[in-house]
Amino acid sequence: MTGLESRLTILGHLQRGGTPSAIDRVLATQLGSACVRYIDEGISGVMIAVRGDGTEPVPLKDVVGKRKVVPLDHCWLDCARSVGTCLGD
Repeated sequence: MTGLESRLTILGHLQRGGTPSAIDRVLATQLGSACVRYIDEGISGVMIAVRGDGTEPVPLKDVVGKRKVVPLDHCWLDCARSVGTCLGD
């Protein structure tokens, strides 16, 4: 109606840089299932964290306003750059 072309973009694909892998799909299922379970248990005001093989609710007050940074010399950054990921530097 606007005369402009628009397309569906799945934010996760854009952020991660492509089509979801099998691990991405399993993680999404794990987190989604945990969300439903915690809602069913009446737990709210939390984010779901993956810990080991499971998940746990973490109160939002414990994470809001805090930053967890990756050190500039971390191997993840070298790995990302080696496959062509642009990190803005």
